[in-house]
Amino acid sequence: MQLTWRPFQLKLAHPWNIARSLRPGTRGKPELFDVAFLELKDRAGLVGLGEAAPSLRYGESVETVTAFLAGVDPRRLSFHDVAGSLRYLDTLSDGHTAAKCALNIALLDGAARHAGKSISDFLGLGFTEHKHVTSFSIGLDRPEVIRKKVMQAAAFPVLKLKLGGPDDRPSLAALRDVAPDKRVRVDANEAWATKEEALRHIEWLAGDRHIEFVEQPMPAATPPEDLAWLKRHSPLPILADECYVNADDLARCREGYHGVNVKLVKAGGISGSFQALEAARAAGLQTMIGCMIESSILITAAAHLAELADYLDLDGSLLITNDPYEGATAERGVVSFANAPEQTGLRVRARPAG
Repeated sequence: MQLTWRPFQLKLAHPWNIARSLRPGTRGKPELFDVAFLELKDRAGLVGLGEAAPSLRYGESVETVTAFLAGVDPRRLSFHDVAGSLRYLDTLSDGHTAAKCALNIALLDGAARHAGKSISDFLGLGFTEHKHVTSFSIGLDRPEVIRKKVMQAAAFPVLKLKLGGPDDRPSLAALRDVAPDKRVRVDANEAWATKEEALRHIEWLAGDRHIEFVEQPMPAATPPEDLAWLKRHSPLPILADECYVNADDLARCREGYHGVNVKLVKAGGISGSFQALEAARAAGLQTMIGCMIESSILITAAAHLAELADYLDLDGSLLITNDPYEGATAERGVVSFANAPEQTGLRVRARPAG
């Protein structure tokens, strides 16, 4: 097996701000997001593609990804033994989930291609067309900018509004000026420090009958008893994101949240996300599949798990202007493989030059 990789900078259509990393100085300036693409190739010429979109929130960067990949012995990887390959990777480090995510996707891409199936069929899930709808995210910004972003997102039936900044009420009002009846999901990204503060914000949001739920209102390190208190008192469902990294976090999130947001880069790839989604569903929690800023490799990989999700937030590739790959689409918010460029494996290929 040959393993190659390359860093890449995704260019966002708009500067990206969330409560945890509000950077006012970036407003109005182009913003780049660092990822890494990799390729596994076996002796028969079969290729698997992967992507790492590391987050500083979890102590990872492109530098940590490339350092981990440099220590991987590709002779220990095989499209014919994905589980054994993943066990080998875990012997190298307990962390580095972004790099492991990229390798896991590439391994499953090659394994499914060899089997002549898409990854969703290879996993026994299938994929139902015309069923799965993704939200479109609106980052923290000035109300007048939010108004313009919402107008540009008119084709999307569900929006995800980032809150937790100084202009939350004017921001929601700006959204409603443009889209008074559109479904909205709110993501606070750990912004509200106490359960009382979080409840005040959620009670205000509950006055808008078109808001579906609130994601990660308090920090992930919040004491479990405070999370449970907020769950009991909240008039809106609350979902865990930063608090639910993988299936090991189930016990805490079952008591403190109504649902969870699973991301491939947190859980170490498709396999870890499959486990995290199944565990949450078995515990009676709602499930969402989310993303970072990502290309079509990671977004398409996540879409293969859509049958395990109540909600999708797979818009990372829609927020960038230089996606070098093409795969699943999201026309008018509806996630689809109908026009995917490949029929087997990940169903992604490099975008033709020009």
